[in-house]
Amino acid sequence: MSVTARVVAQAKVNLLLRVLARDMSGYHQVETVFLRLALGDDVTVKAGGRARSIDCDESELPVKGMLGLPEHNLGYRAAEVYREATGWPSGWVIEITKRIPVGGGLGGGSADAGAVLRALNAMAPTPVSAEQLARMAIGLGSDVPFLTGTDAMALGWGRGERLHRLPGLPIREIALGVFPFGVPTREAYAWLAASRTGDLPIESTIPGDLLSTWERAAKLASNDFEPVVGRAHPPIAIALEALRRSGARIAQLCGSGSTVFGVFEDRVPLNLGEGASVLWTQSADSVVAVERIG
Repeated sequence: MSVTARVVAQAKVNLLLRVLARDMSGYHQVETVFLRLALGDDVTVKAGGRARSIDCDESELPVKGMLGLPEHNLGYRAAEVYREATGWPSGWVIEITKRIPVGGGLGGGSADAGAVLRALNAMAPTPVSAEQLARMAIGLGSDVPFLTGTDAMALGWGRGERLHRLPGLPIREIALGVFPFGVPTREAYAWLAASRTGDLPIESTIPGDLLSTWERAAKLASNDFEPVVGRAHPPIAIALEALRRSGARIAQLCGSGSTVFGVFEDRVPLNLGEGASVLWTQSADSVVAVERIG
């Protein structure tokens, strides 16, 4: 017997992204503020049978041809992790309609992984707890724990696995500047390391109440990767400056790039420079629930 569920895998931006010192295992710790967007991939999971497959439709993406091999897809890996942890399901068919730009720091692959974990857990004969689901997410990537949860906004520490829920901010218009190239995270970290001297900060310093309004969030907003990524890819710096000139309350790099985002009260005409296409969405104040459809 097979069962099917559908969910929207919502993208994220980081209103704050600080890179701290390395932990004992050699990984950089981070301090970040995650915010979900309305923009999302449509993810349908059919559990049952013996077949295991994933299909991604990229026809709605602003930049095509950047998807990797199916077996490397985080959504597929999430299904494997769930089965290894619970013994169910024996097979699955995952269909994803991609809308989140690929390789731009919006967490598209991580959102798909979180969506698959949530969908499987909603269909499972014996669902696991939210804490167990979060533990599965940790091994899939630093954005996956947040994108597996049901909070629209959260503070994150460590490798993204330590989360503190924040009240959602009022919905605002979000402009995304999308480039036809990605920025490998490893390279972004190398550029950042080369730009720094002295000891790195070790602990978080951000109290959550400083993010209770957009005005306060704007004063706090920053991304440690932005200067070095902007130098390596000048079109990114040009697009950020264009967002600021156009009145964006916050204009910032998404994760380690290459996508940039601007927060606006209303949608405005934008020209972000050569190579950048504009995609409008909104911030989200809630997370779309899983829908069982069979």
